[in-house]
Formats: sequence, C-alpha cells, structure tokens
Amino acid sequence: MTSLIEPAISAEAPALTIYDPRSGAPVGTIAAASREDVALAFSAARTALPGWARTDPQQRGELLAAAASTLADGAAALAEMNSRETGRPLDEALAGIAAAVSTLEQYAQLGPIHRGHSLRGSALAADYTVAEPRGVAVLLTPWNDPVAVAAGLIGAALVTGNTVIHKPSERCPHLGLLLGELLSDVFEPGVLVTVTGGPEVGAMLTSADADVFAHVGSTASGLRIARAALLTGAHVIRENGGNDPLLVDADVDPGWAAEQAAIGAFSNSGQICTAVERIYVHQDIADSFCSALTEEARRRNAEQPLAPLVDTRLRDAVHAQVAQAVALGARAPAGGAVPSGPGAHYPATVLLDCTGQMDIMTEETFGPVAPVQVVADFDEGLQLASTGRYGLAATVLTASIEHAHRAVAALPVGTVKVNAVFGGAPGGAAQPRGASGDGFGYGPELLDEFTRVKVVHIGIAQVGTPRLGSPRPGSGQEQ
Repeated sequence: MTSLIEPAISAEAPALTIYDPRSGAPVGTIAAASREDVALAFSAARTALPGWARTDPQQRGELLAAAASTLADGAAALAEMNSRETGRPLDEALAGIAAAVSTLEQYAQLGPIHRGHSLRGSALAADYTVAEPRGVAVLLTPWNDPVAVAAGLIGAALVTGNTVIHKPSERCPHLGLLLGELLSDVFEPGVLVTVTGGPEVGAMLTSADADVFAHVGSTASGLRIARAALLTGAHVIRENGGNDPLLVDADVDPGWAAEQAAIGAFSNSGQICTAVERIYVHQDIADSFCSALTEEARRRNAEQPLAPLVDTRLRDAVHAQVAQAVALGARAPAGGAVPSGPGAHYPATVLLDCTGQMDIMTEETFGPVAPVQVVADFDEGLQLASTGRYGLAATVLTASIEHAHRAVAALPVGTVKVNAVFGGAPGGAAQPRGASGDGFGYGPELLDEFTRVKVVHIGIAQVGTPRLGSPRPGSGQEQ
C-alpha cells in the first residue's frame, strides 16, 4: 500500500509542466498518473478502508487534529508553492492555509460528536439511526483556494471513516503532492492517497468503483462526474461554476455600493467561486455608481495591480468574454486590454452598457471583470438577477427590508447575501442549485454527505417455555 502515487514520466504517463503565472518561468514538471497508478490508488484505499472505518471516532478526530498541526508546521512551504503555481500573493496563500488548519481542527471536534437520532417507538424496543462511512471517497479539488478547499473535504471524509483518494488540480500538482507528503505520516498507508494528473486522470478516477465523489470545479466537469456516477451508484457532491449577480437598489450610497462591487469582482483577481460576476444597478444612482466603480478599478490598476490569473489559458478566456461584450456595444472605461510582458496578468476591468446578449452577463468569467447593466427599478433588477442556469450565490444592496425579504424569497441560489458581498457565520453551509452543483460542500452538513444512515430497531426476544411441538434442549430431538 502507499499514500503517494508518483509515476515516472513516460508515453503512458504524460508530463504536466507548470509555469509561474507571475513571470512565465517554469516551476517544474510532474508526471500524470497512469491507469495502473489509479488502480494502485484504489487498491490501497480499499485495503485500508475496513480498519479505518472501525477506528473509534475519537481516535480519528485526534489524528485529524494532528494533521492540522502538521499543516500549520508546513504553512510556509505550502504558501510558497501556492504562489509559484497559481500566482496567489503570499499573504493570501498563508491566510488560505490558516483557514485549512482551522477547518481540520473543527472537523476533528465535530466528527466524534456526529450524532444519529433516537426514534420514538415502543417502550419495550429501541429505535435509532447510525451514520456509517460511505467507503472510498474521490476528492477532486480546485486551484483557486487549493489547500483550504482540500482540507475541508479531506477532513470531513476522513473523520467520518472514509478513505480518500485526492486529486489536486492539474494547475497546482506540486502543491497537491506537497500537501500529501505532509499528511502521509499522520495516517496509516492507504487512508489518504494522493494522485496527480489532468482531465484524463480525473476521468479514470470518476469511472472507477468509488463510493462518493466530491468535486469543486467547472460545471462541465461536474456534470460529467454526475453522469458517470449514475452508472456506479456513487454519491456525488458538487460545487461548480457560478454567475453571481449583484443587485444595487436606489436607496444605498453609490460610493459604498461601488466599493462592495469592486471587492466582490476584483478580490483574488476575480478567481472566487462566489465572486460578483454581473451587476444590476438602479437607474436613479447609476451614473454615480458607475463613476465610483470605474475609479475603484483605475485605482487598483495604478496603485495596487492585481495578482495574475492562474495561467494564460484563463487570461485568454476572460479577455475573449470582454472582447465579445465590447463588440456587442459595451464600453470599458477601466481595463479591458491584455497587458504586455510575461505572465498571465489582467487588469481590473469595468464594462458599462452591458446586456443579457453578452456572455459576460450569462456565463462564468472567473476573472477581474465588473459588467454593469442599468435597470429601471428594483423589480426589473430582481427579475434579471433571478435568471440564468447557475445558482451559487447572489448579493443585494438595499436599505429596504421589504426589498431584502423579497430578494431572499425570489433568488434561486444557495446563498443570498444582503448588504455584504462576502460574509457568513462560522459553521454555515449552503446547497448550490442548478448548474452550480448539488449537496453541502462545507460546514457540519458535509459530515452527512460523507455518511449513509442505517435505521436500527431492537426488540425483546421471547424466552422461557418452548412452544408446543418444539424440541426441548437436551431431549435428543434437536436437529
């Protein structure tokens, strides 16, 4: 058994070469797993499963707490590799790892108290439920917050008694292997297995005999995984793409609203699942809002240039959406052009005069773009914000409690935020809708996703005098 699958580069295991998006310099080359490597990973996880599932929940929690401590000790190395592979600023990478440590610590405490239910039945019987691990969990994690997202899924899966095969994004495979190396000494071999590779490896993993898949990534990949799982019966947890709207009402300060929009659209260079992707602003404050938002973007571009996008492939896709919008009549008073020089940089961009005919308003962008459409009133804005195939999150900026309640009721998304583009209490969880996925991807409810419920009924056996015609013990008539 093994915990790290490190194939050699060959014709059967093609190489993944990663380039630093800040400079274009090569980070390194790593081999993708072969079909034999994937089979080895499943063999290791299946072999380790019975023993790990029998491990006391308290002991599993203690081991997860030890993993959190190991992760904290390796934070500097992880953050440095995160920056090199994805371009994320070092302080933000460290913050993501701190969040990962905290998440592992939380699941270390939540796992042992993951309760079943006592059911009301006969006074002479016991009825209750037991949560059992699903089995082998395949986790496919993203590159935009790679350690934090992986830690949440790994923590919840392991503490509930599943064994894990983790495939990090092909855009940060060195980071994924480093994470696996740090954790490999904490658990028995086969409990947590790390494999690397691109879409081909993902396809091999998701067509294999796993019991649960958890995927954070694109909608197209998530739907392929869901379709494959229909043939195997595996449970699927998906957090996929989004096209999150921001609705700006007439009664809020336009400067404050522009600050919120800029935070939502430009943080992490727009590479956040719940980033603001389309903006609907009331016509009464549209001019002031658009001017303030343009200044927010220009200031960032002049004084605080954004970190690069993860690679030139994403940068080109973002710019293609911007170029299409401009060709269809949008204006770009800030940004909107690919800068010269190395790396995968793209400026904070504001697009005005946008319409629903533009991809920028209907599809996920995943870049630092704030497209704006002016609406006649709150009702029109709410109707437009409620359209589309995605259902991850939405934000409403309003001073009207009536409008806030109406938006909460009308928006077909997993999370509605009122008067803050980011935020939420610790322990919160949400279920994405539509093309954005399915199932709880974080929070205490994630423990339920990684378990199956067994209902137990225990009655009282009849004892005493045998029934008429039944042989008595010791009579010699027993068969």
